[in-house]
Amino acid sequence: MTVKFTIKNFDELTAVDVYYILQARSQVFVVEQHCPYQDVDDIDFECLHLVAHMDKTLVGYCRIIPPNVGGVASNPNPRIGRVLVLPEYRRNGLARDIMMHAIKYCRSKYGKKPIRIAAQTYLTEFYQSLGFEAIGEPYEEDGLSHIDMVLQQNKRKIKAASVPAIAEGVSAKSVLMNLVLFIIAVAIIGVLYLLI
Repeated sequence: MTVKFTIKNFDELTAVDVYYILQARSQVFVVEQHCPYQDVDDIDFECLHLVAHMDKTLVGYCRIIPPNVGGVASNPNPRIGRVLVLPEYRRNGLARDIMMHAIKYCRSKYGKKPIRIAAQTYLTEFYQSLGFEAIGEPYEEDGLSHIDMVLQQNKRKIKAASVPAIAEGVSAKSVLMNLVLFIIAVAIIGVLYLLI
């Protein structure tokens, strides 16, 4: 599955782009989720729209809301919302790819600012796997359970040693034990060499 990702501001979208984006959002967030709500909002004009296409067919989408935009205009952080993958393209890692592209864009455009999302609670584990942490308590919005989540700037991890095994998940204790055994083996071989 070869997917092409594009990010455009609203003015760069063609009428056809807007049509298929709104059609997909309506299909997933209104029809599929049985949730009659006003999906089209004035925020779209100020957002960046990340679209995943496969052979010119829209297969996934999300919007990136810049800091200080939207209903929470005092929010200084970028937000990612309206994340969707059309049903026939799910279970192929596409949602993860869309989020990774959105996160990468936010990091390049807005630097170290935390990235926020309002996740549907059934997707909490998915977003946690991307590094997001739940903040606050679940709440209902448009008849669906949501929770606010945030992705902080990745902090540099200080490695205990530059031994590849540590990066692969082997404990420092077992690395130290192997090092001690190696030194003992070298010492024994050295003693045997001197005796021969």
